[in-house]
Amino acid sequence: MSADCVQPPSRWLTAEQAIARLGVSRQTLYAYVSRRLIGVVAAPEDTRRSLYDAADVRQLAERSRQGRSRRAVAASTLSWGEPILASGITRIEAGRIEYRGQDAIALSATATLEQVAALLWQAEAVPAAHSTRVAWPRARGAPGPSPGARNIAETCLAEVAQVAMLGQWANRVQAVVADAVRILDRVAWAASGHSGAPLPTCAPLHERLASAWGVGPEAADLIRRALVLLADHELNASTYAARVVASTRAPLGACVLAGIAALIGPLHGGVTDEVRALVADPAVVADPASAIATRLARGERIPGFGQRLYPDGDPRAKTLLAHMPPAQPWAGVMTATQAMTGVAPNVDFAMLVLEQHLGLPSGAAFGLFAVGRTVGWIAHALEQWRDGTLIRPRAVYRP
Repeated sequence: MSADCVQPPSRWLTAEQAIARLGVSRQTLYAYVSRRLIGVVAAPEDTRRSLYDAADVRQLAERSRQGRSRRAVAASTLSWGEPILASGITRIEAGRIEYRGQDAIALSATATLEQVAALLWQAEAVPAAHSTRVAWPRARGAPGPSPGARNIAETCLAEVAQVAMLGQWANRVQAVVADAVRILDRVAWAASGHSGAPLPTCAPLHERLASAWGVGPEAADLIRRALVLLADHELNASTYAARVVASTRAPLGACVLAGIAALIGPLHGGVTDEVRALVADPAVVADPASAIATRLARGERIPGFGQRLYPDGDPRAKTLLAHMPPAQPWAGVMTATQAMTGVAPNVDFAMLVLEQHLGLPSGAAFGLFAVGRTVGWIAHALEQWRDGTLIRPRAVYRP
């Protein structure tokens, strides 16, 4: 063949070709696209399919072959990289999540959040009689909660700020359990969005929240399951923020405040707003499959799908969705996204389905996330106290 007949390499690759050259999973390919590491366009012959920039794929593959320097490995620890500290709280491995060696999915079948708190905090007990005597009065000078996801998030932040000095450093866990319970109770009150009479007492938190929202026992049990499944998730952004603050021996309330502040970001707990907006899009309501295909062709990330720690699907989402089959348009979005990407819904999507399925106020998904995760933040703060070291990484100076 003459040189004139040699065809230049194609600029665009199919998903299968890109995956083969990179040696990664389809989910990792989508993650590269969402992080803008690989360019993407719609296939001209079928706009429901995407094509990937061959030059970007080649550059990533070369970087992988060359390996990484010690400095590069250290830098990668800050973004889904190498483990950076030892913890005995939560283990995520081979698609499973365990709290102190106990399967979290199994725990969610019967345990209350208070029981999981006792397990994670390594406390003798988190007595229901103690934790539920607290009425949920409005703190002096605090604005009353109002409907809406943004307001629930803001209310959580404002309420925790008022108890930031609770739970001073102590050598014994049991010495701070009472303050830990008061902090958890305050987050739950704020998350409920309740602004009327005091909420019922002498009941576990999931029952009190169900009562505040006017839903029955079956709904309360779903809320209980969700709270247990959200209690901890290893070293995510909000938990790391809480541990950094705890490493200074700041009070428990300040550690939880740091966790809440990180949680409201749209790349963390605040993604529930994006999922809600996605499903409310008129184009998605009218034709979920076509709308999702269009978004994928534009290289957009579909919020509420995929979790890097669970390549085969988020077990927390699977557990919750098994107890509440999603209605339309949620079902359509789930079916279309999975069919086109092979990526399953994560717990953020499941929490929005729960909010819709139970008829909870807008923003309740974020509120439940905050309540459940407060237990984990406190557990990590206590563990960091016991560790006794100050978390202080170094930076690479780049003028």
